[in-house]
Amino acid sequence: MRHKPLYLAGVLAVFGPLHTPLYATVTILSMTPSVASPQPLGTTVTWTVNATDTNPGGLLTFQFNVAAPAQAFSLSRDFNAGTLASGTWTSPPFVWTDIAGEGTYQVQVIAEDFGSGETATQTASFRLTPLVTGGNAVVNQTANPLVALFSAPSCATGSSMRVAFAASGSSPNYTSWNPCKSPLSMNFYVAGMRASTTYTMNYQVLTNGKATSGPTPLNLTTGALPSQINFPPFTVVTRLPTADTTDTTLLHAVTANNGSGSFLPMATDLSGNITWFYALGDAALLTRPVTGGYMLSLQNGVASNPALSLTQYVRETDLAGNIIRETNTGIISQELLALGATDATPCNGIPIPPPVGTTCLNHFHHEAIQLPNGYTAILGRIEKLFPPGTQGSTTGQPVDIIGDMAIVLDTNWQAVWYFDEFQQLNINRAAPLGETCVNGTNGGEGTCLMTLVLADVANDWTHTNCIYYISASGDLMISVRNQDWLLKVDYNNGAGEGDILWRMGIDGDFQIISDSPFPWFSHQHDAEYQSNGALTVFDNGNTRVAPPPIGLGSGYSRGMALTVDETNMQVTPILCMPLGSYAYAMGSAALLSNGNYLFQPGLPISHDIQILPSPGTITGSQVFNLSSPTYSYRAWQIPSLYQPPTN
Repeated sequence: MRHKPLYLAGVLAVFGPLHTPLYATVTILSMTPSVASPQPLGTTVTWTVNATDTNPGGLLTFQFNVAAPAQAFSLSRDFNAGTLASGTWTSPPFVWTDIAGEGTYQVQVIAEDFGSGETATQTASFRLTPLVTGGNAVVNQTANPLVALFSAPSCATGSSMRVAFAASGSSPNYTSWNPCKSPLSMNFYVAGMRASTTYTMNYQVLTNGKATSGPTPLNLTTGALPSQINFPPFTVVTRLPTADTTDTTLLHAVTANNGSGSFLPMATDLSGNITWFYALGDAALLTRPVTGGYMLSLQNGVASNPALSLTQYVRETDLAGNIIRETNTGIISQELLALGATDATPCNGIPIPPPVGTTCLNHFHHEAIQLPNGYTAILGRIEKLFPPGTQGSTTGQPVDIIGDMAIVLDTNWQAVWYFDEFQQLNINRAAPLGETCVNGTNGGEGTCLMTLVLADVANDWTHTNCIYYISASGDLMISVRNQDWLLKVDYNNGAGEGDILWRMGIDGDFQIISDSPFPWFSHQHDAEYQSNGALTVFDNGNTRVAPPPIGLGSGYSRGMALTVDETNMQVTPILCMPLGSYAYAMGSAALLSNGNYLFQPGLPISHDIQILPSPGTITGSQVFNLSSPTYSYRAWQIPSLYQPPTN
């Protein structure tokens, strides 16, 4: 089924044509901050809202929006279920921290009955005061020992400001240039620093192309790494003079240390020193860095369905770990239903036992990426129950199959477009390795780290793991791991119908020009077009390594770079490099600034490997290898935490 995007006007529109019972009344009783106004910039304020709902059996949800001084409201946390006790609903705590500038902020809560659509709104004012004193810059430590809050006096509108910071004897690093907002002070989270090290910092003002430094540099000594966190070691295995050292930061989406411990996004320098980390009580799978010092991640926690807690949230956070924006499976499900999606019912809204044809949105997974226009694309995992015998099942029971949906959110994180694999792919093309998800198991080949809703065992049919925006056409490329395919999907900058324009991989639409017995990637990760025009992909090689007759029974993963000729439907490898080990899951691929390629085998241990191509061949030499006993979903080599890859 194909759908053009629908731009939602107003909060109620996302729930479709709901009819509010006359007796349903939502009333906000109180809206209370944890500390009284005013407070200095950077103060953490936790808001608690209490409300009542006369709709019996109703589910009251809460949305929080914030308006900076003289600005419009923008979404901070989308609708999420509160808790009911003694007739009073309490919102999820809204933890708010802002450094945009001093002044009076407006904090708004909208309480809505998830079934009836009845709402109530309340707004409170809260004043934040400047940290600068007497026109002098100041620097303060944050709760993260490797992140500082630097505050500078105002600068003239039309100019820009950044912060330069350096340890003794090292070249300086820089934050992003931020536009001046006179008469407001300028505030920056400074990150990318080693532990227990003294850094000298100063602001720079850019006016008419000329940068001028502040009058007085400041010093700050970072704290030690927290002893309660199990930080993995990083070891330089190889570092040759031909390695790319221009970009000095390696950002890792670490998912476990030696197979244990929580998800822990972190950055290191090229020597393996930890220079940043993000640690919360809930697991955070880092999916992509965002320009300016922000991160997109998928995080655990209960949303609309109390039975599900795995990656129910998409969050954008700053370098200090503060949540900038958040949405969840419950509200995204409602927005997709309003768009006409038929496979996005909330998983707590299905009949028990579920009949054949039942589908629900289970959780978010693998991907959240910001598109060039500021929209955000995410992946949602959906379960659907098919008739007995589907995909060759011999149990005689209905078959639970896991598929995926690519979802595009606008700049206010409202769903405006989707691509549903159940509507576009042939359900009878089973996964070649027959992967399944089993309730009660955690990770490993043949299992999925998720809670099934429709059955105890499900076919892991697609296991999609990557979305990439193709700037040349405005379409999306989607990596469907368990089908061994890359798909080009008709997005057309939001106006596309969601058709599959081509399938790349074995039994797909392209011919590959190669004499290898296994020329195609399989169970691949991180497919992206690079600045040199090449399509890079991390070839895990699961199908190739599988026992005969499917594969060879042993092997290794490869780093690949391909030229793609869509006119003649041909693919030609320009790099197909064995990486010396088999990573059966996770991985990433990229082109670096000097022409080297960076590949990360992500599991069972991670390696950040640079390959220098050998002219006239499709191989190269390993010139850099930073190894760690971690599972790492992706890795990026970037200039700083403020400058993500631009491809």
